[in-house]
Amino acid sequence: MIKFLDLQKITAQYSDEIHAAVDRVVDSGWYLQGEENKKFEETYSNFIGTKYCIGVANGLDALIWILRAYIELGIMKEGDEVIVPANTYIASILAITENNLVPILIEPDINTFQIDENKIEEAITPKTKAIMIVHLYGRCAYTDKIGEICKKYNLKLIEDNAQAHGCYFIDNTDAKLRTGSLGDAAGHSFYPGKNLGAFGDAGAVTTDNEELANIIRTLANYGSSKKYVFKYAGRNSRLDEIQAAVLSVKLKYLDKDNAHRKEIAKFYIENINNSKVILPKVDDFNSHVFHIFPILCKQRDELQNYLTENGVQTLIHYPIPPHLQECYRASNLIIPNTKLGITERMHNEELSLPISPVIRLEEAKVVVELINKF
Repeated sequence: MIKFLDLQKITAQYSDEIHAAVDRVVDSGWYLQGEENKKFEETYSNFIGTKYCIGVANGLDALIWILRAYIELGIMKEGDEVIVPANTYIASILAITENNLVPILIEPDINTFQIDENKIEEAITPKTKAIMIVHLYGRCAYTDKIGEICKKYNLKLIEDNAQAHGCYFIDNTDAKLRTGSLGDAAGHSFYPGKNLGAFGDAGAVTTDNEELANIIRTLANYGSSKKYVFKYAGRNSRLDEIQAAVLSVKLKYLDKDNAHRKEIAKFYIENINNSKVILPKVDDFNSHVFHIFPILCKQRDELQNYLTENGVQTLIHYPIPPHLQECYRASNLIIPNTKLGITERMHNEELSLPISPVIRLEEAKVVVELINKF
């Protein structure tokens, strides 16, 4: 069986260092908000290129706290609108509705699977306060045009960087900027299957805004910045010491692991040749870390069954788009939009091929040969 993602093999690469890091925490007797958190937050903010990093419980919380902090600052209020890609994972949208804000769903570009920059401006209203871009599948969603729109309409730019740790945006001067540093604030997920994955749920916020960072840290600590004194009605959403220690180990190898993902993706793109399959179009491999390698196929289910029968594990990201999920379809939390044909097509046709830091080229060759015969 060629696994979609072999977490045991990924962990085994750095097993000695990870065990030593976990043992260090266990022996320390300090399990929350300690030195491991401080170390990871400093290292990760330096890696991303921001002044501040706040560890939180998971990626959804990271996005929730960003929006909640803007509400506490008076920049947003209940009923304000946040533009977001329609084909994202539901967490992006849950963070918006959790704060009683309104998600405005924008279709993706069929060539990149990212939010279509040319459809954003027409959706802006006086209630629009932010654009949330999602670096979906590990590809940079930011464009100069999106940055210009934010400036023109004085909108906050929030990044959902849950799938794109280590990804770059190349600006007009050829400077390389990490995703997670491009907007006003970014949410990161370290779910175990991510490019930078913990051993459980974990997340972080990165930003250059000190006031925003302080509010987010306070909100995630029950709303308290001083013991037993609560400025906000917050929640318990903290990154624990063991997860921080594991992430510090794995962060050292992230660029190397991403480079291997790019090699496998390049092999897929150059060698898959089947008229039934649409491959992602990639002009610059620096702007993609291939958390997922998505293809489109009208016979998606048949192709998936065929690959399974031949020992290749695949996944679907995602079978049902957010606006058709029961929680939103039966509520008034999302403004109805019947013009989401591209999104629905993608969710009906998307299939994710095996890709990881440990998949071997020989295994990728088997995947290619099978798809070409389909």
